[in-house]
Amino acid sequence: MSDQDTERLPSEPSPAKGDVRTAYKTDIVVIGAGQAGLSTAYNLSKLGLQPGRNFVILDKSPEAGGAWQYRWPSLTLSTVNRIHDLPGMQFADVVEEGATEVRASVAVPKYFAAYERKFDLPVYRPVTVKVVCDRGARLRVETDRETFSARGIVNATGTWETPVIPTYPGAERFEGRQLHTRDYRNAEEFAGQHVVIVGGGISALQLLDEISRVASTTWVTRREPQFRDGPFTQEDGRAGVAIVEDRVRRGLVPGSVVSVTGIPWTPALKAARERGVLNRLPMFSEITEHGVRWPNGTEQRADVILWNTGFRSSLDHLAPLQIREEGGGITMSGRLATQVSRDPRIHLVGYGPSASTIGANRAGGAAARELAAYLGLA
Repeated sequence: MSDQDTERLPSEPSPAKGDVRTAYKTDIVVIGAGQAGLSTAYNLSKLGLQPGRNFVILDKSPEAGGAWQYRWPSLTLSTVNRIHDLPGMQFADVVEEGATEVRASVAVPKYFAAYERKFDLPVYRPVTVKVVCDRGARLRVETDRETFSARGIVNATGTWETPVIPTYPGAERFEGRQLHTRDYRNAEEFAGQHVVIVGGGISALQLLDEISRVASTTWVTRREPQFRDGPFTQEDGRAGVAIVEDRVRRGLVPGSVVSVTGIPWTPALKAARERGVLNRLPMFSEITEHGVRWPNGTEQRADVILWNTGFRSSLDHLAPLQIREEGGGITMSGRLATQVSRDPRIHLVGYGPSASTIGANRAGGAAARELAAYLGLA
């Protein structure tokens, strides 16, 4: 039985109905309503495209806020790296300036929800995209609710759903707890325990600082962390983004911007150094029943291993489109490297050089303009 297309779009997601053959037709499907997805939707609207007709926005989360709504409670506006304004509306318009102790998991969703209302961006949620398939002139987007038929897609699913935990011998034998950054809630749950903290990024260092106040800690990283003494300038950021952009334009797996720019010495990190917390050790070689062991036989007993080992882009639903290169990367093109070279109907925002809040804003605008032009919509 062939698929049926309809121009009528649902006013809200309907309950899952099993094998539904009707596909709602639209020009563009935006997958994800975080910073990158909302920026894309805003720019599509500014081009004259009508939300609900020319494009739809699908979001897996039950409420506005993207991945921010799942961040740990101790991540406040005073400790978060930075929150950049979405285009057309300032964060300070919604969250009172100076409210530094407000949780980021509360403030940012409040801002995103207000943004969706102000610019009349109806987001269908909760809707999980299961798979995207090529259907010749169109792309079939199958979800756990409706099915959509689109001429192009902008994928803005970020990374929060796909945490990375590397494989180490003995991991299955460990009798303590193994957690990832996304599982972290607060330091108090580790009080009086010994926690091995793995990772050299900003999140790892923040959690190391917090946990070390109530528990004993061991900090390990694969590479020697690179700290920077001077302030982090816009030129530094652009230089880091340029390196990552070069990688994705060559079809390589993108590295993180912080691995290029280094970690700034914040007052909190300087205080942690004074407390003797930043005593970094190289990675252990195996995990034992009661802790970890290094190649020279040294062991450390531990109650918890906290993996701050990052995330990978949540792109599994795009696998049937075969956009990856043999080495696992995706060759990107376009002004800000958002367009998939193998299929210009597909744009990835929040991927590679745009995997930051300010990068996602710029990428959303570029993707909207380039895809609309490619499809003859603007």
